Amino acid sequence: MSEHTRREFIQRAAVGGVALFAVAKGWTLAKSPNQTVNFACIGVGGKGRSDMEDAARIGNIVAICDIDDNTLNEAGGIFPNAKKYNDFRKMLNEMGKDIDAVTVSTPDHTHAVAAGMAMNMGMHCFCQKPLTHSIWEARRLGEIAKKNKLATQMGNQGTANSGLRMNAALLRAGALGRVSEVHVWTNRPVWPQGNPRPAPKNPPPHVHWDLFLGPAKHRPYGDGYHPFSWRGWWDFGTGALGDMGCHTMNMPFMGLDLKNPTSVVAETSGHNGDSYPRWSIVHYEFPATRQRPAIKFTWYDGGKKVPAEWLDGERLADSGCLIIGDKGKLYSPGDNGGEGRLLGNAEFKTINFEESPGHMEELGRMIKDGKPAVSNFPDYASPLTEVVLLGNLAVFADGKKIEWDARRLVAKNAPELQEIVRHTYREGWVLL
Repeated sequence: MSEHTRREFIQRAAVGGVALFAVAKGWTLAKSPNQTVNFACIGVGGKGRSDMEDAARIGNIVAICDIDDNTLNEAGGIFPNAKKYNDFRKMLNEMGKDIDAVTVSTPDHTHAVAAGMAMNMGMHCFCQKPLTHSIWEARRLGEIAKKNKLATQMGNQGTANSGLRMNAALLRAGALGRVSEVHVWTNRPVWPQGNPRPAPKNPPPHVHWDLFLGPAKHRPYGDGYHPFSWRGWWDFGTGALGDMGCHTMNMPFMGLDLKNPTSVVAETSGHNGDSYPRWSIVHYEFPATRQRPAIKFTWYDGGKKVPAEWLDGERLADSGCLIIGDKGKLYSPGDNGGEGRLLGNAEFKTINFEESPGHMEELGRMIKDGKPAVSNFPDYASPLTEVVLLGNLAVFADGKKIEWDARRLVAKNAPELQEIVRHTYREGWVLL
C-alpha cells in the first residue's frame, strides 16, 4: 500500500462489523434500562476524581471515600449530596443497600480488598489499572465477578479506542504474517525509584495513615508516599510495569491473545526489595496457540528502549510498541496502542471490529442490559493483569528465570517468591 495509506490507516474505520473479541454470555441484569445506577467512589483524588466524574455520567454518586480529608472535602464540593467516608469498609457496611456499583481508584495495594469486598456484597465494580497488586488477587477478582455475574471493568481506557481495536484486528487478520516478537517500552517511572525510605515523621492531620496502609505491613509515614510516589514502593505500588503495562501492552494482548506465559526473566538496575529498580527489561515467553506461533515479548522501562534502527526510519517515541512478523512490522507510538504504522512489507487488510460507545459507557451498558464491557474482569482485565504482574515477579527475582505455571499460579523453580504471588494481609484486611 502507499506510504500515505500506511501512515494514515489507523483513521480508517470499518462500520457495522463483527466483534473483534469473544466475551462471556449469560450475565444477569441488576437494573432495568431506565433505573439509575447508584455509585460509591473509593479514592477520589487524581485519577479517582475523573473516574468519579465519569461514573456520574452514567449514574448517581451517593457516597465518596478517601483517606485524605482535603481530597475528600474537595470531592464533596462537587457532589454535595454524597455521604463522605475515610474507610471504605465502613462505607460499604453502612450504605450497602443503597449502592449498586463502586469505582476503586486507590493506590494499587488496596484495589483488591476494596473491589473484592464490594463485589462479595453484590456490587458492580470499576477498578483502576493494574487491577490488583498481586497475581493471585487478579485471578481472585475475576472469579468473584464471574461467580456473582457482576458488571466489571478495569480502567485501561484505550481498550475502548477504535484505533487500538483496529490494530488488534489487523494482527488477528495476519497483516504482519507470523508474529514472533513484541517489544513494548514506556517513559515511566516519572517518580523516584531505587531510593531508601524517607525519614519517619508524623503524618499531616488530614491524612489517615493507617487507612492508607490498609492491608500493607505497617511502616511510619514519610514524605514521598502520598499522594503519588507510592507507585515506586513494593508494598504500595507496582512500579513502571504496573502503572503502564495495562495500557501499553493492551493492544498486542488483545490482538495476539497474550495469556499464560511459560517463563519470564528480568534485567534490572538492582533493587533492595523495598523500592522498585530505576530501570528494568523483562523478557516473557508465550507458547504457540492454534492461531499464532510462540512469541517472545520484551518490556522496557526507566529509559530503556528498542534500537531506533528497528523502526525503518520512523521516530522513536518515548513510549510505544513494536510488533515484528515475517511479512513486516506494526509500530504504535505512545501509551495506548491507538496509533499504528505498518512497516516493511506488512499488508493492510480490510477488517471488521466492534466500536465502543465509550469506556465507562460500556460498564453502564453491562449493568443495565448485560452486554459485557471488553475489559471486564474474568475475560480480559484479570488475565492481562496477571501477565503484567508476572513481570514484576521477575523483577523481584532480578535475573533468575522464572518457570511459570499459569494454571496454578506457581513459580515452579522459585517457591521463595510465593509471597509476591499472594500477599499476607495485615490484620483487619481480607479478600475472600
